[in-house]
Amino acid sequence: MASLPIPVMQPQPGSLARPASPAIVGTAPTSARLSALEWSIVAMAERDGLASIREESRYTRALRNFFGFKRPNGLANERLEVLRRVAVLAWHHGWNVPNSELAAFFEAGFTSDHHELIQNSLGQVRIARAKRRPR
Repeated sequence: MASLPIPVMQPQPGSLARPASPAIVGTAPTSARLSALEWSIVAMAERDGLASIREESRYTRALRNFFGFKRPNGLANERLEVLRRVAVLAWHHGWNVPNSELAAFFEAGFTSDHHELIQNSLGQVRIARAKRRPR
């Protein structure tokens, strides 16, 4: 069971002693934030299948063209496309995101704190859905 650290009281001259603000263990730092657009990309990625991030082979492309299936386009913004790819993998595989995708994620300007923030948020969604399911 996790617990919060006990705040240490340090008296300051001429003022009332205030406890130091406790840090919650296991949460992403406040510097790791995603914009509303980025959160919408993460939410949208839940509906995307793993096929949306795979490279298409010539055989698959020929079959798709023959039968007239359309492949959805990726996002035009490369940074958001990298975020979408990591979010799709996170929705489907949890923390098991390939190193190559994480490397591209970090090269796009995201940090490991962003990755942890996304994973923790998706975990909370999964827990909330599990609680709502009738047993």
